[in-house]
Amino acid sequence: MPGNTPAPAIEVAGLRKSFPTRTKKGDHVVLDGVDLVVPTGTVTALLGPNGAGKTTAVGVLSTLLRADAGTVRVAGHDVHDDPGAVRASIGVTGQITAVDDLLTGTENLRLMADLHHLGRAAGRRRTAELLEQFGLTEAAGKPVATYSGGMKRKLDLAMTLVGAPSVVFLDEPTTGLDPRSRRTLWDEVRSLVAGGTTILLTTQYLEEADRLADHVAVLDGGRIVAEGTPAELKSVHDAGSLDDVFLALTEPPTGDGSADDPATSKENVR
Repeated sequence: MPGNTPAPAIEVAGLRKSFPTRTKKGDHVVLDGVDLVVPTGTVTALLGPNGAGKTTAVGVLSTLLRADAGTVRVAGHDVHDDPGAVRASIGVTGQITAVDDLLTGTENLRLMADLHHLGRAAGRRRTAELLEQFGLTEAAGKPVATYSGGMKRKLDLAMTLVGAPSVVFLDEPTTGLDPRSRRTLWDEVRSLVAGGTTILLTTQYLEEADRLADHVAVLDGGRIVAEGTPAELKSVHDAGSLDDVFLALTEPPTGDGSADDPATSKENVR
């Protein structure tokens, strides 16, 4: 029944964001009228070449950056008018893990529980639940400095989930992981979605998007240039893989392109 359809977890209309430049006159436009709808309880992969604005988009959606124009609603809340409610509803895992190497896995999670004001007993319960969920119970008492890269990624995601967010932003979460660790993280993402969590994923791994995403949006030149299910995009472009679709839709980047997305530069990292 149409009346039972949940509201989208993310709604973006006409999103624009630019940054001042030091070498050119005027601002550098990174997002130029982006429209995007992410249904509740799904995985949407936001793809694009380096510098396309993916990290900037996540920054706006997670209230870390302020849009120049457009409307953005996350978990039913406007990011401009009610950023506190948005932050209470989301979790963010970026390319660089937020774990503290000097603390144990348990201590990292309890610190997050304290930040979420869970209370001592509730914080201990949530910590134990997440350690078990991510297979980290045996390593819980060890300093995170002794963890493998895959274990750190899992702990980072576990920390993101302490507050039970309804929407999770994963900004290239498997960068640098070996294939086994990457697939383990994929399983955790699938489990989250099965439980009703909404995921917005940015990734450079096209196979990752093909395996995980219910919906794919391709960002290039500050705009969404194509979107659909992986199967739909491959069919429309007569392509055997998302790699072929991606190459057909985007121009090859010059250099590493990282300077084109100011949100990824050191001076704009938050």
